[in-house]
Parts: sequence; structure tokens; C-alpha cells
Amino acid sequence: MIQPLISAKTLQARLARGEVTVLDATARLPGEQTDPDATFLRERLPGARRFDIELFSDPEQSLPHMAPSAGRFARLAGELGLTREQPVVFYDQGNIASSCRAWWLLRLFGHEQVFILDGGLPAWRESSSRIEEGAPSVPTAASYMPRLTVSCIRGLGDMLMLCAKPDGSLILDARSAGRFNGTAPEPRPGLSSGHMPEAGSIPFSELLDTKKHFLPPEILRARFAAAGASTSGTPLIATCGSGMTAAAIVVGATIAGFTNVALYDGSWAEWAATEGAPIEKTGATQEQKQ
Repeated sequence: MIQPLISAKTLQARLARGEVTVLDATARLPGEQTDPDATFLRERLPGARRFDIELFSDPEQSLPHMAPSAGRFARLAGELGLTREQPVVFYDQGNIASSCRAWWLLRLFGHEQVFILDGGLPAWRESSSRIEEGAPSVPTAASYMPRLTVSCIRGLGDMLMLCAKPDGSLILDARSAGRFNGTAPEPRPGLSSGHMPEAGSIPFSELLDTKKHFLPPEILRARFAAAGASTSGTPLIATCGSGMTAAAIVVGATIAGFTNVALYDGSWAEWAATEGAPIEKTGATQEQKQ
């Protein structure tokens, strides 16, 4: 698999040669008060277009930003001027998780040459690279031919079956330790905190350094090993609150050399709202009461 990260320096060179399409995929995480659309118009990478994760979601779902159908994705990607063959680089304005989610979405629909700007917009600024402002030019529409990669995604039925009959897969949760252990509340009203049975905890911020660059592969491997992923062949399933920061686990695991990594798209927003889905809190299993 192609490594997901690209540095600001390498991206500068590839942009100068006209080799890549750059997309700002910033989405707000719970608690963030920023305006990604306004920031995009104020400062963006040269030639960058806006990739709205909420738009690239299933409008029929009550859960937040669930993956869209292949047809919806293909239509929206084509309107952005994308084809599955062209190299794409995602960046965000600083939370890293949203560019990881966009990377995962393209991978889900068969895009191979897709990358993440390591460190996002702050790293681009630090490299003294050129910034543009204002709305970008309207792209020429293209035909996007998706190829759904079902190994990238897991649904509620998959997770319920896994909890009932473990198959060796390791569930890794990107939420904070307090939410995982059930000692801190969930940001979404009405949801119990806690975690799925046998899940391991990797708060997504622990995969990043202080400047929100991903840690080196050897350190990431050690972090995954501490969470229970003893070999690079361990099947991993990433989860979080709503499928956003879980994508950072998918990216971190890919950097670390894991090749069998999926994302539970409904994540805790779905699991904790499902009657009968088992929830553990600081080691004690409790049945979800609705």
C-alpha cells in the first residue's frame, strides 16, 4: 500500500509540476468553534478546492457523516473534477482527523494515489509556502468510477457478531481515556460512555507529536503493540465517537505497517444507541438499557 503521508516540501515540488489535486477536508470535531469554510476562503493552499465531509456523507442516515453510497460519492467527486486515477492530497486546518477521514473515504471507493499533508495547514505555513485566498476556480467536471473496497469498512452487524464470536480482530478506540473508561461523559446527549467488549484504547492524539505530525513508524508500532496489536498481521478495526478520529487510527496503523485495517463507521454514536449492545465501564460489563 502507498504510504499515506506527504511532507510540505514534497507537496511544494509536486504542485509546481502540476502533479496533484489538493483538497481542504477540514471538518469540526466536537467542541471546536472554528468556521472551516471561512478559514478556507481566507487562507488555502495554491489551487486547493473544498472537500466537505458532511456533503460526502449519506443524507438518509440519522448518524453523523456516515459514508455515502458509491453513486453519491461518484457524482460529488466528479463535480470536484476528480478521477480515480489522479493523485489527491488532503489537508485540514489543524485537527488532522478530518483529513484522515477524507483519505479513508477515497480509499473506501478505490482511490489508490491519495495522501495527507502531514501537519496540515500549520505545517504548510511553517514551510513558508505560498498561501492563496478567495474562492478557487470552478473545476471542470469529470467522470469518477468508484470501486468499493468493502474490507475498509465495518457496520453494526459486523461488530455485534464480532462481540458475540471473536475472530482475532482487535478493536481500537480513538476517544479519550475518560470516555473509553466510562468516567467522562459523551459529547452527544443521551449516550452512555464506556467501550465495546475487548476493545483497546488509543486516543488519536497519542499518534501525533506536539505539532500534530504523525509519530515515526517505529514509535507507532510500539503504541499499537501496547494496545494489543502484537504483529503487523493483526486485523484492526478502528472506532471513535462518530467515525472521524477513528480514521486517524487507520492512518497511523497504515504508517506502522498494518495491512488489514477497517473502520467501524457508526462508531460509538451508533453502538451506544443500540438496544442490547454491550458496554463496558472500567472493566465491568453492563448491558445497554434503552
